[in-house]
Amino acid sequence: MRRSPAEIALSLGVLALGAGAAAITSGLSSEGGYSGVGPNFFPALTSAGLVACGAWLLREALGGGWKNRSPDEAQARGEHPFHPAAFAWVSAGLAAQMALIGSAGFIVSGAALFVCVARGFASRRPVRDLAIGVALALAVFLFFVRFLNVNLPAGWLAPLLGSAGI
Repeated sequence: MRRSPAEIALSLGVLALGAGAAAITSGLSSEGGYSGVGPNFFPALTSAGLVACGAWLLREALGGGWKNRSPDEAQARGEHPFHPAAFAWVSAGLAAQMALIGSAGFIVSGAALFVCVARGFASRRPVRDLAIGVALALAVFLFFVRFLNVNLPAGWLAPLLGSAGI
């Protein structure tokens, strides 16, 4: 029976993280407001889940190792080599969204992000990607503004969006 020190250490780490979160959660107020659920409910639920996962992992580690563990070879795990150009395109898309969302608005910045990420994933059709990006960003924008009542910046497209862009 094989016992991996790394698996045991990781299991104990998850268990310790859950126990630490439970200790901190015990100091939170448990009095529920109008909903009857106090501010400690979800942290307690999360810490209980961490403790349960840590205990399960430890049981598996001590019982001969984790089941269905990934192979040690990168090729067998399906890993691919790092592509700096793809990373640069996705990073540029995130930077463009952060730079544009305040002035150009959610739809334009979301479309720019989509085009850059698609290019990072080797798409060679920028016009199609732009059309899909605008359609998706517009659908998300309208859903948040109309149904969830969340104000998103309309930016340059505010005149075209009418009351939805306010």
